[in-house]
Amino acid sequence: MVGNAPVPGLVLNRMLRRVCLVVTALALTAQTDLRSLLDAVEKHYNNPRTIEVRFEQTYTVPGRPPRTESGDLFLRRPTRMRWQYRSPAGKLFLVDGKHTWFYNPSNRIVEKSRLKESDDVRAPLAFLIGRLDFERDFREFRHRAEGADTRVVAKPRSEKAPYELVEFVITPGRQIRRLVITAQDRSVTEFHFAAETLNPPVPDRLFRFEMPAGAEMVEIAEPEAAGKR
Repeated sequence: MVGNAPVPGLVLNRMLRRVCLVVTALALTAQTDLRSLLDAVEKHYNNPRTIEVRFEQTYTVPGRPPRTESGDLFLRRPTRMRWQYRSPAGKLFLVDGKHTWFYNPSNRIVEKSRLKESDDVRAPLAFLIGRLDFERDFREFRHRAEGADTRVVAKPRSEKAPYELVEFVITPGRQIRRLVITAQDRSVTEFHFAAETLNPPVPDRLFRFEMPAGAEMVEIAEPEAAGKR
């Protein structure tokens, strides 16, 4: 020690404390920025009465080539949606508020089932029906910039969720441009959304299912209900 100069150990400790304070401040700022971003996205999707958007959906199973489909999506709060496919033409998934209807033109089968509250409906796609709540449905958030966009990665809060990871790519306008869902079986479903319109006029008839000529309907019972018969 020369004169009043601090010993090396004290200097190192002071430096470490300053570094820790800076890192903590940066972490808190990042958390605040992320929370503000997520709040803005929730507000963007939970307020509109109707939404219309184009979608492209790619489904990938390990060991198999990906399958890509596309079409137009019409939404109305609460719990009404119409996935109208252009490719493959004629394919339809519809939710009328009480039931879900799925029509596959390749086999001309209509599957009807009761709409129920489940993690796969509420969480990754909750923003589509105005029920987006990041803190309720997700945990362990990570985020990073991707050009002007922000990628947010999170895990489900529920251990019963059929997926293990979800990724949102959010635009500066607080729109969800891309959604990637990694399932427990390692399959991946990826959605790209474009040309989003908020509160467009959406006629009631779009949410009424009409049986295609020559199609066969199959009612899908829940396991619990089926076991009671």
